[in-house]
Amino acid sequence: MIRYGLIGKPLSHSFSQRYFTEKFEREGLVDHRYDLFELDSIDELRALVSETSGLRGLNVTIPFKQTVLPLLDAVDRLAAAVGAVNTIRVEGGKLIGFNTDVEGFRQTLMPLLQGRKPRALVLGSGGASRAVAFVLKELGIKFRVVSRSRERGDMTYDLVEPIVVDVCTLIINTTPLGMHPDTASLPPIPYEAIGPKHVLIDLVYNPERTAFLSEGQRRGAAIANGSQMLRAQAEASWRIWNGL
Repeated sequence: MIRYGLIGKPLSHSFSQRYFTEKFEREGLVDHRYDLFELDSIDELRALVSETSGLRGLNVTIPFKQTVLPLLDAVDRLAAAVGAVNTIRVEGGKLIGFNTDVEGFRQTLMPLLQGRKPRALVLGSGGASRAVAFVLKELGIKFRVVSRSRERGDMTYDLVEPIVVDVCTLIINTTPLGMHPDTASLPPIPYEAIGPKHVLIDLVYNPERTAFLSEGQRRGAAIANGSQMLRAQAEASWRIWNGL
């Protein structure tokens, strides 16, 4: 049996298992399976790899995209530049880290920009935020990272006043706020400053329309969730695992 899986905590929100299981069925890969491996600590990774026979690759989600780095035998250039890993190839007992969030976010963002370079707010400062920041820098889009801690971002949420939201017409939520089962939560920003000129992207994909996106849509903003990013990064992971 050739095995793949997802590490993180919690994993009840994840569609990755369903996505890959359907892919394997569609492509007739009856000897392939994809499992959820919920870890209490990233230190459990090595034991998981040694105890799981046939393991070829892993996806990495919250909260391990950055803390996994020291446990890897090698990291590709893009993942090193981003400072976060969301895909691991298991090769001859070695763990090699990659980042497919960059490709996934780029594919989500580009159609929404329509050639524009709006100022942006990136909500959250974890591993996914790093991939988003990488793409924005690549495109020459000015942005600020908003975090609960000043040490991790350019500004804290209490400093995001209506004028900031009015000027920054691209807002990307990289936090797990609003993710199933806590669907009522949302980032604490002044939503009254959002209007039809805004684009809101939420990397959360379960539920399809988070409270964050609902607030934006209600005020006329264009919205997009993380489902396209999930599909793009999942296919990129598949290519990495199989050397395609």
